[in-house]
Amino acid sequence: MKKLFLTLCLLLGLVCAGNAQTLKFNANGKFKIVQFTDVHYIYNDPRSDVSIERINEVLDAEKPDLVIFTGDVIYGKPAEEGMRTVLNLVSKREIPFAVTFGNHDNEQGLTREELFKIIQSIPHNLTTTTEGISGVTNFILPLKSSDGSKDAEILYVFDSHSYSQIKGIGGYDYIDFDQIQWYRENSRKYTEANGGNPVPSLAFFHIALPEYNQAASDETAVLFGIRKERACAPRLNSGLFTAMKEMGDVEGIFVGHDHDDDYAVMWHGVLLAYGRYTGGDTVYNNLPNGARVIELTEGEKGFRSWIRLKDNHIEQEVKFPESFLKPRK
Repeated sequence: MKKLFLTLCLLLGLVCAGNAQTLKFNANGKFKIVQFTDVHYIYNDPRSDVSIERINEVLDAEKPDLVIFTGDVIYGKPAEEGMRTVLNLVSKREIPFAVTFGNHDNEQGLTREELFKIIQSIPHNLTTTTEGISGVTNFILPLKSSDGSKDAEILYVFDSHSYSQIKGIGGYDYIDFDQIQWYRENSRKYTEANGGNPVPSLAFFHIALPEYNQAASDETAVLFGIRKERACAPRLNSGLFTAMKEMGDVEGIFVGHDHDDDYAVMWHGVLLAYGRYTGGDTVYNNLPNGARVIELTEGEKGFRSWIRLKDNHIEQEVKFPESFLKPRK
């Protein structure tokens, strides 16, 4: 079905590889990403006005080089109008953006494939798909060095699916083995092209990994932020975190899904972080809405990150890994 969909895209003249734009560090060696998550937007619903207000306020303040939506962009019909309303807030500013799906996006009358086609039609979109593996929004965004000579950072975006497909196992689905193999193969290629040294990387998807609960419940781990609910992670662990540790490139993972969490915690040298819930009162939330910001510096290990809220309020500013290292006794 997916292969047929991609073929139809080509026949219809759609650019299924996204709008060709090269991401690169600025002349000052910086690159800023804004993560919006769980906008849960409902078209023409006044409860969603605050989500639009916050997105505009964050974009005005941060002026990011890239925006990534980590799922559950929409939460009601009409799906196309809702999706376009949210994404056009970024597109009209000519800011490159990418989207990965959550578990609710395709519950509003359109399939993931149909929504993907809509996203593809919006200017400055970088969302693509990878044929032959599970899910729709699996793609890679290489970030070039400021002089454009090499890949300086790699952004992996995964489709974390929706609900468990295994009989007798409830809850949420896991990132599948073919997606993990796809990541491993590409990670290996980037490492080889970099003289055998892993290229620093980040990963973005919707549903948290089981390791989030392990890390957050470990009394020895340093945790910044709010944890008001247990991570609604898959009940089965498919091994993505282990694969990332083996490949040695991913420094941070950024998810959404759990609206009352916005924390960041280091687990075995990798930052496990939530975005800040961006939506309005269309679904449960007990935190003021906002966004997570990630700032990379060319040639430096790690990154800075913070949460931006209403009225330009910033909290939970951290530097990875320094903020998460305990002093030696």
